[in-house]
Amino acid sequence: MKRGTVITIVAIVAFAALLLFNTLSAQKAECTVCVEYNGHRNCATASHANEADAKTSAQTTACGVLVSGMNESIACGRSTPLSVQCRTR
Repeated sequence: MKRGTVITIVAIVAFAALLLFNTLSAQKAECTVCVEYNGHRNCATASHANEADAKTSAQTTACGVLVSGMNESIACGRSTPLSVQCRTR
């Protein structure tokens, strides 16, 4: 392989590693939320910079497969979850 090609590959891998590290290090809290809507249950896990945002994101994701349309999505998102488990990293 040519020297320039090797340098380019190393630079790309280093950049990708830096992006991955910065993305994962910003995620300080992880929550798993279980919801019930229209007689169906689903759980989802999300991570975020803080617990409140992680919980909201997990609930939105859990509701996503249970609803159809914006009205149901909002109603499910406002419902009280069956369970919430959060942990900090």
